[in-house]
Amino acid sequence: MVKQSRRYSAVAEKVDTNKNYEPREAIELLKEVANAKFDETVEVHLRTTADPRHAEQMVRGVVVLPHGLGKTVRVLVFASGEAADTARQAGADFVGDDDLIQQIEGGWVEFDVGLAVPDMMPRIGRLGRVLGRRGLMPNPRTGTMVQPRDLARVIQEAKAGRLEYRTDRTAIIHSPFGKASFSADQLVQNLAALMDAINRAKPAAVKGPFYKSAYMTSTMGPGIPLEVSSLQSMRPAE
Repeated sequence: MVKQSRRYSAVAEKVDTNKNYEPREAIELLKEVANAKFDETVEVHLRTTADPRHAEQMVRGVVVLPHGLGKTVRVLVFASGEAADTARQAGADFVGDDDLIQQIEGGWVEFDVGLAVPDMMPRIGRLGRVLGRRGLMPNPRTGTMVQPRDLARVIQEAKAGRLEYRTDRTAIIHSPFGKASFSADQLVQNLAALMDAINRAKPAAVKGPFYKSAYMTSTMGPGIPLEVSSLQSMRPAE
């Protein structure tokens, strides 16, 4: 059994593990207990009723959070020619083709979002083994394979807080949605945008309730149980 620190034990005592908290109530409690010496990331963990053994029940998508994630996002774009020029002008941090492919094959993965124009997809296919497990492989399903005309917009969205979510092999979605330093309103609005996107992505093959359980936590904080019915009804502010 792992021995918990005094700090963790002290903040964990403030969480009633027999209660399912409403989202705003959980956020306000989380901000109270997130007292590490750095700005902790705020996350939600959703145990879904999807069966990841079936491809049609995989949940995967992207959402742009209204207040971002509170961190600098490094964007890489696989492109050449005019598309590469567009990517650089739009603020991409890394732009290239064979040179970047070779770097990544050598073990370099110092970026947060990977994008590619369609004609690069056959050339980067061999990177799937390296980038796939990190969620960095460009993919048409998540909107990270981008037409040149859309590159500037997608790069700007990525910088602003474009977030990819997906179920893992145990049918759980783990997703950050801000920092503990954000205001409660900002975190509620980010969570509402995320939950609305995930709720809309519920596979047709999943019948009945979509979530078995849900927790909110910060990097160094305890899990706070959430009321799943409230998560299912969250909508972004008009």
